[in-house]
Amino acid sequence: MSKVRESKVPGFELVGKEEREEINQLFDDGGILFAHGFDAIRNGRYRVREFEKAFADKIGVKYAQAVSSGTAAIKVALFAAGVRPGDEVITQAFTFIATVEAIIDLGAKPILVNVNDTLNLDPIELKKAITPRTKAIVPVHMLGVACEMDKIQEIATEFNLAIIEDNCESLGARWNGKYLGTDSLACAWSFDAGKVIITGEGGMVTTNDEEVYKLAREYHDHGHEYNTKFPRGRDTHRIRGFNYRMSELQAAIGLAQLKKLDFIVSKNIENYNIYFEALKDLPNISFRRIPYKSQPLCDCLIFQLDTTEKAKWVVTEMNQQGLGTKNVPDAIEWHFARYWDHMLVELGMSKKELIDTMEPSERELSRSVAIPILVKMDKNTITSNAEKLVSILKKVN
Repeated sequence: MSKVRESKVPGFELVGKEEREEINQLFDDGGILFAHGFDAIRNGRYRVREFEKAFADKIGVKYAQAVSSGTAAIKVALFAAGVRPGDEVITQAFTFIATVEAIIDLGAKPILVNVNDTLNLDPIELKKAITPRTKAIVPVHMLGVACEMDKIQEIATEFNLAIIEDNCESLGARWNGKYLGTDSLACAWSFDAGKVIITGEGGMVTTNDEEVYKLAREYHDHGHEYNTKFPRGRDTHRIRGFNYRMSELQAAIGLAQLKKLDFIVSKNIENYNIYFEALKDLPNISFRRIPYKSQPLCDCLIFQLDTTEKAKWVVTEMNQQGLGTKNVPDAIEWHFARYWDHMLVELGMSKKELIDTMEPSERELSRSVAIPILVKMDKNTITSNAEKLVSILKKVN
């Protein structure tokens, strides 16, 4: 059996004939890779627009704007929500670094809040972090589990703050029966090579607010207003923008991948339950708390040991058995702000202040181990891996 060391989620596993057929059809229709223009030679197909509509319909929102990456999606969504230089944006300490980079790139200041035992944004700490300069909150649904959105929405309403959800990692997860990202002002999604569905690179901004959508559309495309009274080359503009466009090639792959989402989620749950049933009665581990309205993506299973030392020992033993982890701890440096001392100026703190501030999150994360759940791994392999893991955990004193 090959070693499972990839910190990925299912989309990359399922690239196959459907994606190839979409690409072949794209070239049969004229091979136009740009999302706009070339009307006479593209056989009436605008795949970025098709992908946007299909994605919006799937998750249940009015508007979707495709962009070049999940990082771009966060930045575009924040801009469309009104975040400008000098504003403060609150997000969580455990997130991919892109969340903070997007805030900084807009000239805003990221305010880092510790996570609780859900490993997501702690609502108690969130409320303490609000100042008169706070403009928005970015809760990040990490590793398939929703933030405590009822509490976060209550706080946002009290202080009149926009919520921009970062759901780059958890497409397919739900809150109270609805897909994550559908009840806030806007949401950012990612389709890079390690996400639930993939387009190689790519992202999406979704919203139910027409003005937010228009600003996102304009900002991602050099300020184009998409004024139907003028051809694209004479289009009007009201803001400056940038180029965060998605290509037709990415969208073609996305259209094929989106059709696989339900299968991915169902297989995640099925394979997750094999691991959970094997581990649930072990006395020396606990599990990440899942909020009661959260229906997880189940792309990984996270358990915790009593101490950091025990967790490190378990991971070492897992590696020797060919068992990999998913972001925790194998990519923790890119997912936990405690390590981001190259951004001290933008964060407005010293290295010691950063480390001290992140200590509550460090207590949770340093004891945690995340097991990747793969769609195409067969039941016998999962069962064998679970047995190896149980054997390791039974040796922990």
